[in-house]
Amino acid sequence: MSVRVAVVTGAGRGLGRKIAERLARSGYHVVCTDIDEGAAHVTAAVVDGTGMKHDVRDADAHRAVAHAAAAIGAIEVWVNNAGVLDIGETWTLDDASVRRMVEVNLLGVIWGSHAAVERMQQGTILNVASMSAMTPTPGLAVYGATKHGVLGYSLSLASELRRAKRPITVSALLPDAIAGEMTSAFAHDEHAGLLFSTEQLTLDEVADAAAKLIARPRLVKTMPRYRAALVHLLRPFPAIGLPLLDRFAAIGRRRQQRR
Repeated sequence: MSVRVAVVTGAGRGLGRKIAERLARSGYHVVCTDIDEGAAHVTAAVVDGTGMKHDVRDADAHRAVAHAAAAIGAIEVWVNNAGVLDIGETWTLDDASVRRMVEVNLLGVIWGSHAAVERMQQGTILNVASMSAMTPTPGLAVYGATKHGVLGYSLSLASELRRAKRPITVSALLPDAIAGEMTSAFAHDEHAGLLFSTEQLTLDEVADAAAKLIARPRLVKTMPRYRAALVHLLRPFPAIGLPLLDRFAAIGRRRQQRR
């Protein structure tokens, strides 16, 4: 029996590790990659998979991961999960922070998808985006822009693969803010109000959604649905939506103060 292989980037901790655990339980040999090599190997040990150091900003590094994964078995799943976040008014962010977010969050997805398509005979690519792909994100403008890019790229990639008659599906997962290391690092930053304006999703909730999306692919999944519905409702009316976002951010700041 051939080995079914899944690749998960940013698998050293957080959401990536949770997704890797679920894929392993579904019978995949999971190649767990992370820029923190030690963390990648820890996750690999947990899921009985393979750990690799991987800087997603490097296109050749993705090809090396794909080559190693294909040597184990047939790559059926590739999850572009690695991401970074910095917060603040966009003009105050230093150049290195802006470049890092764009290269990790957007280029990392593009390079990963290229590597996956080159090696996959069939299967699914899951790109982890964010609800910020659908709405303005004051305080998170660059981060939100990268996630807009991930969503747009995912939709176009899916169309290109369909046109090329390649049996590879593409899904974009758009969760709202997740309770974890990434958001907790900004728990007391006034610019992060939007992240705390409602009850945050848990890592397990989002990982479960990712696993279901891999098993039954669909082009875009947003969570929670009610928040996505509100975004869709207000998108054509920015004169209403932008002030409402300011109110949500204010609610979030009050919640931060109570933490």
